[in-house]
Amino acid sequence: MDGEGGGGLKPMDSEQLREYGHQMVDFIADYYKNIENYPVLSQVEPGYLRKLLPDAAPNRPESLQNVLDDVQSKILPGVTHWQSPNFYAYYPSNSSVAGFLGEMLSAAINMVGFSWITSPAATELEMIVLDWLGKLLKLPQEFLSPGHGGGVIQGTASEAVLVVLLAARDKTLRRVGKSALGKLVVYGSDQTHSALQKACQIGGVHPENCRLLKTDSSTNYALPPEIVSEAISHDISIGLIPFFLCGTSSCCLVEVD
Repeated sequence: MDGEGGGGLKPMDSEQLREYGHQMVDFIADYYKNIENYPVLSQVEPGYLRKLLPDAAPNRPESLQNVLDDVQSKILPGVTHWQSPNFYAYYPSNSSVAGFLGEMLSAAINMVGFSWITSPAATELEMIVLDWLGKLLKLPQEFLSPGHGGGVIQGTASEAVLVVLLAARDKTLRRVGKSALGKLVVYGSDQTHSALQKACQIGGVHPENCRLLKTDSSTNYALPPEIVSEAISHDISIGLIPFFLCGTSSCCLVEVD
């Protein structure tokens, strides 16, 4: 919204979008041009931002330049710069500067894609691109949309773990009955991201049935098949139902008849 010129709140028109869009691109380009000069880890103390911002929302709009000045002076000092070439903790967020242009286009179209009819191109492009990815990974035909598979794009790895766990849970419960929820067992490595345990909690899998199997340097911290097989065999012998194996960041379904 733009209120410059005394006209109060009104929608931004196309020419203002053009002007402010150039201004925003310049700001982002300058940020990336100088990103290595920022300390990678934010140096602020907890609660720093509340001291810099008003207690209540402003009742009048400001110019974009004022907003960008605030971002520069108040927000960037509180940012951990994951995209910095000096960032070596956790994992890099790996966004592409070229991808920003795609983000702009996506935001402009603001496509709603929860079904084919709401935006046919969204559904069909997702299927085509994910099939491209499946072929690059040399996945079997069953994993592609012309087969019995196909994929969907999730917002985060944690979301993907949750979605695939819920799909596996429901598929298993359709076979064994809903009353068997307390018998379902999940397996993962002790190096697995906490997203797995969170997904189990949301999915109703009992905490004691989330098996985080020990790994060590002898297998480069991968899950040895014999350890997984032994755990599955033991759980089957005591009446439990193995249904899901998580390979740290990626997931696959395990069905045991």
